[in-house]
Amino acid sequence: MRVLLQTLRGVRYCATSTTMAKEVSELCVPVPWGEIRGKVWGPDHGRPVLCLHGWADNCGTFNTLIPLLPKECRYVAVDLAGHGLSSHRPPGDFYSFPAYVADVRRVADALQLRKFSIIGHSMGADIAGMFSALYPEMVDALVLLDAYGFLPTDLKELCKVLRQGMDEMLQFEKTEKKKRVYTYEKAVERLLAANPTMSEQSVHILLERGLVQVDEAGFVLSRDLRVNFKNIVPISLEQSLEMQSRIQASVLVVLAEEGFNRIFFEPAQRKFTSTLLQCLQDRNHMVVKVPGDHHVHLNKPEVITSFVSDFLRTKVLSQSNNTQHKL
Repeated sequence: MRVLLQTLRGVRYCATSTTMAKEVSELCVPVPWGEIRGKVWGPDHGRPVLCLHGWADNCGTFNTLIPLLPKECRYVAVDLAGHGLSSHRPPGDFYSFPAYVADVRRVADALQLRKFSIIGHSMGADIAGMFSALYPEMVDALVLLDAYGFLPTDLKELCKVLRQGMDEMLQFEKTEKKKRVYTYEKAVERLLAANPTMSEQSVHILLERGLVQVDEAGFVLSRDLRVNFKNIVPISLEQSLEMQSRIQASVLVVLAEEGFNRIFFEPAQRKFTSTLLQCLQDRNHMVVKVPGDHHVHLNKPEVITSFVSDFLRTKVLSQSNNTQHKL
């Protein structure tokens, strides 16, 4: 049973019960095309930490990690537009990093967050990096989980990537919009096959918000099929480094040994990420490597908990205790 708790500028919080005997609220933030949904953990006046998930995931990706982090914080994990329970973008709209960054600002404004921290995984970390560069005065600490804050594209590939993204959208608009219906068991099999390093428990967690029941026979994926298309606003290494230089927040990078760099990157892209990593270290930001895979924060959160918790306590909770944060 969900109970309406409060309304703030149209924002809705609904209480939900959990097996951990810890209150978690469902979040609904109005946006021009619908709503951004999410979950909230922690005390009402805790230090705000915004949590951004990776591509094709949803805010459930933080279900196992957040309960292990400092209890003094207020964790707001959102389903990015087109993911989880959040509304899909209007017909004809593209999914791009600048658009996601604008959504983060919408959520921050709706919750009246003047300064906050961000934990981002994979694509969510790249959105967090761009947001922190564009709004450096709003972010005091940045945790990048198995990502580098930016994902550069080779200059020679920019036109190819941009055209591909446009062609995918135009072709999509000409085809019948019919999603495949799965039994729950088949949906589990599909997600496990697509993510062989993900535990079955993790798959069940993501499917809580990743499926919508359409009838007694089955479910469809809740995410917008358009999130699969190429990002039509790619950025170069030079642009990435310029934005990285504008980040004022303290940064923690947690890389998985069997994670993003090994699974997803072409050799040319590894050169870019090495440069990004070196520049972060040159600015005295913290970089750690842990055993595990791309979803280690969800599969085995205890592996990274001490690093993230110590970082938040040192860079956030022990700093500026007189600063007022409102949520």
